[in-house]
Amino acid sequence: MHYPFMPRSRLTLLTGLLGIWLTLTGNSYANTAEPTLVIGDQARILRSLLETSGVLQGIPYHLRWANFQGAAPLFEAQRADAVDTSYAGDLPVIQALAGGVKLTIILTETGTGKGNAIIVPADSPLKSIRDLKGRQVVVSSAAGSISQNLLYLALQQAGLSRQDAPIRFVLPTDASAAFSSGQIGAWATFDPYLAVAEENGARKLTDASQLTPSFSFLTATTASLDSPAKRQAIRDFARRVLRAREWAIRHPALYAQSYAQLSQLPYRTALLITSRAPSGSRSVNASDIASLQATADRFYGYGILPEKVHVSEHAAPDFLR
Repeated sequence: MHYPFMPRSRLTLLTGLLGIWLTLTGNSYANTAEPTLVIGDQARILRSLLETSGVLQGIPYHLRWANFQGAAPLFEAQRADAVDTSYAGDLPVIQALAGGVKLTIILTETGTGKGNAIIVPADSPLKSIRDLKGRQVVVSSAAGSISQNLLYLALQQAGLSRQDAPIRFVLPTDASAAFSSGQIGAWATFDPYLAVAEENGARKLTDASQLTPSFSFLTATTASLDSPAKRQAIRDFARRVLRAREWAIRHPALYAQSYAQLSQLPYRTALLITSRAPSGSRSVNASDIASLQATADRFYGYGILPEKVHVSEHAAPDFLR
């Protein structure tokens, strides 16, 4: 089954560029017996957390980072086995599974939901979700994003149908430029793009904190987990994510400082982003699986998912033990 996120021509280009990126930014190692993990990241959020917390010191394997602007190209890279792990929200994980990406959910992160919102320009006449009726909403980054999930829930809560607000999918960097220049009247997006827009005067109509539990998941490819050496390294990496999140809760200013440097964003913007980052990490549990299954069933009912997803078949609650 063809995965709906990206045409194959763009996937080929993506894979080639990823290889160049890794060649330029990865380290050279004399000892090739140790496995190398390629960690898929979005907007450098995971990298800044782990590097600043110091949890990567003394890792017994090699690590390389591959950064993407959204979940869609990240999961295409995971499909091509160009990355070993991915870090993304609930609906993108479901969309990837429905599209045939072979992955396993190994870690849950819980958040406030405030970093995923529907925004309008400061001077917009739109004051509530009901005002979106008949208006086009730009959604980042592609079909199956957390922002699409947020928009549909917001419309439902406001007594509107999905058809009442036509969607146009735009990758977040392109949408950010268009929103800043006044070409977008309503935008469903997420951090860091959301925070940048807010710092420039954008106004929230609603965010996910009022509508749905906010989960992010660390996943690993089937091919990576089939390798005993990589499986052991991925388990160790996931445990370090747990420790890094604990560190970030205790040191919010240092975390924001690091993210500002890595993302080249102003400290104030970085602090806004990190202040609403996930508030904890844990092994995947039955409640997480049930919540993810409910979202999967809803989008299958919409006719958006090509087939029903059975989340429990793709989750490893005991992976970190």
